This record gives sequence, structure tokens and C-alpha cells, in this order.
Amino acid sequence: MCAIGYYLERAGIMTTGISLVREHAERMLPPRSLWVSFPLGRPLGKPADPAFQHRVVAAALDLLDRPTGPVLADFPEDAPSIDVQSAPACPVAFVKDSGADQTWQTRLTNELHLLKPWHDFGRRRRGRSAVGVSDSAIDEIVSRLGELLDADPLTVPDLKWFKHAIEDAKTFYIEALTAQPGEYAIDAIANILWTETDLGKAMQIFYRWFHEHPRVKLFARIVAPRQVVDQPGSQASDVRSSPV
Repeated sequence: MCAIGYYLERAGIMTTGISLVREHAERMLPPRSLWVSFPLGRPLGKPADPAFQHRVVAAALDLLDRPTGPVLADFPEDAPSIDVQSAPACPVAFVKDSGADQTWQTRLTNELHLLKPWHDFGRRRRGRSAVGVSDSAIDEIVSRLGELLDADPLTVPDLKWFKHAIEDAKTFYIEALTAQPGEYAIDAIANILWTETDLGKAMQIFYRWFHEHPRVKLFARIVAPRQVVDQPGSQASDVRSSPV
């Protein structure tokens, strides 16, 4: 839309628009654009709130009073909060029962690829990321976690590396999920992580494995919260036991 604006302006037609990603507007420099701090897919803010939506449209149309550009103006309001219960489904379609014919390494790697664009977007929007506790890249972390789960029997990992690696993995997922459209409370984000993602299922398996081996039992506490692994149908009970 930014590029189209230039062509229309050259034909003598004044244009204005709404931008959801400020970085794009800053690079494209459209003739007139209103930046809004709303989730992707919601350029007018909260659904079913016509008064708020009219203010957004009016602010964008007001930019037509600027005879020349480029103009990039900030809308001064945030979108009204949305009830978590009515928030839209997570745009990333996590595959259910994907492990039937795939290794854990494949499952986790594929899932990571789905989330990377959202994490990149969130990092650009925030200007930072809390990922980086470990010395390993997220691709290496996911690959090694998958290798551990695919090993038969599952073996004790390097505990120092493992602790930092799962912190980075969970942080990466939380940041990616938070960047997606919809307004979620932190509990809702955590619920998606633990109940819908393969990483959540993997962490539950690691939890039960550590929990069942006396020498590393206490380590289970840092892997997954008890309220997650105690839920009916938790993956934590589906573990191959092996001696330490």
C-alpha cells in the first residue's frame, strides 16, 4: 500500500493509510501514514467498538490536510483491552499428534520455523529479546533437545547446558506467542505453550523423566510447573524409563 500511494499521488490523488508495523513505514516513507500500536490484523483496534474505530479512521483522514509528505504520525491511543476468553485463536496452527511418524528433532525443528517470523517481529517491535542465557543458538537448542528425546534410552544431558537451554527455549516461545495478533494474559500464553506446542509436551516428558530418577529428581522443578504435569492427559506420564 505504501508503494501504491506514490503512484496515486503522482496522478494527483492524495492518499493516506494506516500502518501496523512502524519499521516498514519508516523504510517505505509513504506520502501519509498513521501508525497504530495494535496487533497485526486489527488496524482499527478492538472489534465491535465503532467509536474507537471512527477515531482511528478520522485520524488517518486528518493527514490529508498535510499538503506534502512523507508524513508518519502516531495514533495517541492504545486499543481497548480484549477479554482473554474472547481472544482469537493462535495464528500458528500447531500440529496435533504430529509425533506419529516424526522424530522429536523433526517435530521441534518444524515448530520452531513456524514461530521464528513472530519472534523476529516481536524483537523488532520491542527492540530487545531476553533470549541468550545459554551460549547456544535457538536452532541448536531445539535440535539437541530433540536428539535427547529421540535417544533410546533417554540419557542424562549436560545439566548446566540443559538448564540454560530450556530457559532460552521457553523464553523464545513466550516472546513469539506474545507477538501474535490478539491480547492474551500471561496465563493464556502459558497455557498455549504447555498444552498446544510440541516444546511444551517435550518439557513435560523431561520433567517426568527427571522426577523418576532420584539422582536428578530435584532438577525436574526447573523444567515444568507441577500444575502442568499433573493435569489429565499430560505428556509427563508418557516417558521411557531408563537407569541413570
